[in-house]
Amino acid sequence: MSFRYFCRILLCVLAFTLLNVVNAICATEKSKKKHLKETKDIPYGMILPELLPIAYEGGERFTYDISWTGGLKIGEAYVQVNRRDSERELYEIIVRVTSNNGMFSWIYPVDDLHVTVVEGPNRYPVSHESWQEEGYSYESHKLTIFDQDAGLFSYWHNETPARFYQVEGKTYNEFASFLSSRLMPFETGKPFIVPTWADEKRVEVVVEVMERTNVKKTVLGPVDTIEVMPIMTFSGVYDQRGDTVIWYTDDECRIPVKVNSKVAIGSLTAVLVTYENPACTIYPLVSKK
Repeated sequence: MSFRYFCRILLCVLAFTLLNVVNAICATEKSKKKHLKETKDIPYGMILPELLPIAYEGGERFTYDISWTGGLKIGEAYVQVNRRDSERELYEIIVRVTSNNGMFSWIYPVDDLHVTVVEGPNRYPVSHESWQEEGYSYESHKLTIFDQDAGLFSYWHNETPARFYQVEGKTYNEFASFLSSRLMPFETGKPFIVPTWADEKRVEVVVEVMERTNVKKTVLGPVDTIEVMPIMTFSGVYDQRGDTVIWYTDDECRIPVKVNSKVAIGSLTAVLVTYENPACTIYPLVSKK
């Protein structure tokens, strides 16, 4: 395993907090076969209208500390939702992934910025743009335009010519899937599908709803949570290598307070340290002291 690859494995969990209902797990071959066999009997997830104003009012912000096995901090992740146009139901999801204040920041610095614009009652993406700086030499600029009605997606990477894809069925991208799937019905033992554009194809991602538990130590205090695990068959924006579980608050705010992911070496954990959302009246502005 090269040192660069080792660093990417450690830092990939930074993306898990952002994508995490749909971009968090790379299934084994056995689970892939099971996934393909059973998806035909699983319904598509539908956003609960009563939860939309909370997640998409504008001004919701998350900050996470990311640590490797043993609690060694390796970076931070930031998520923000802004309202662009209420009449058109146009919003932007801003995500920044960095190695700030992490143990590897001086060896392999990371500073990635992702901006996804979503539109309409189902919050399907209309565009995604990213700027990635990793290590001391890698730089990348990507742009994807989603024409959901025509099923035509256009993709540019750095200076290369555009690539075009014909897609059947409306589709989220990995970042829009994160916010939209957390607003779907969570019923224990009842999985649902979130169609997601990843690895240049439309993937039907199965989201497993697991058990309800109480997490005593969070920045919000003790909270009742729902454990959710996506079953992935693609690697996505970051190169995942293990199973992931996300703990959401069991209330209308659906705040992801913790994410744990197994990787090739040990495990990675993302812990919420700051949360702000004027539309979520249950929790005031909170941050780690």
